[in-house]
Amino acid sequence: MENIHPSRLGNNEQEPYDREIIVNNSQQSNEKYNGNRQFQKYSAEDYLAIVDKRALERECLAQALINHHIGLKVFTFGSLEEWQASKKELSNLRAVLINTGNRTLDDANLTAEISELVATFQTAAVVVVADNDDLTFILKALELGVRGYIPTTVGIEICMQAIELAIAGGKFVPASSVLTLRKLLGGRSDEFRHITTSFTARQSAVAEGLRRGKANKIIAYELNLCESTVKVHIRNIMKKLGATNRTEVAYKISDMIPHESRF
Repeated sequence: MENIHPSRLGNNEQEPYDREIIVNNSQQSNEKYNGNRQFQKYSAEDYLAIVDKRALERECLAQALINHHIGLKVFTFGSLEEWQASKKELSNLRAVLINTGNRTLDDANLTAEISELVATFQTAAVVVVADNDDLTFILKALELGVRGYIPTTVGIEICMQAIELAIAGGKFVPASSVLTLRKLLGGRSDEFRHITTSFTARQSAVAEGLRRGKANKIIAYELNLCESTVKVHIRNIMKKLGATNRTEVAYKISDMIPHESRF
């Protein structure tokens, strides 16, 4: 059974961290689940943070993750400031869920908030949970540096798998969005192949690096180029592909390559 913070049982004493904290017991926190799915091995000090201004929403999500054996301690916060005030009391942060509700990335304030969170939680996987599953917003979130985008239309099991993938170093987007992207790109492969024939050798190498999700500095190192030169190549590639960001370039390049050629 989960250990619930005493404040949820009527204790009004203010704690140094969010009073809606919900924590796994220590035996569950680092053992893999014995059901159909097996989780990563976590230490008893590892934890997941949920950042959401809405108390009921964040507490319900935390309780659902614990009930389904997420394998991590779960702490909830109403804001970044609340987490910063309590981080000295906590141990090893593995992932952060940012629940944006029905806000969209057309909102400049939300974009700034996500950018700040990504910059703050550099050693943890930042994942957005949102009501909106529009492809444009998903791509923009990935461009901001998040490691996953979970629409609230998915179930708790998918949510947990997305968190695990992000912690393991991958990136999660909903399957429906990938299908939407493929439909947008469908029927245009010949056109894309024609476009890529105009790529220089360097542009082709940079494009391959983007397809594999490599950072600019890694591409620059591997190709013995300045990072500023890589950025110039990326801008030119985006123009030729009609892409608006590097994530879209990666998707379009991947769509052009036959499945049997990928490894």
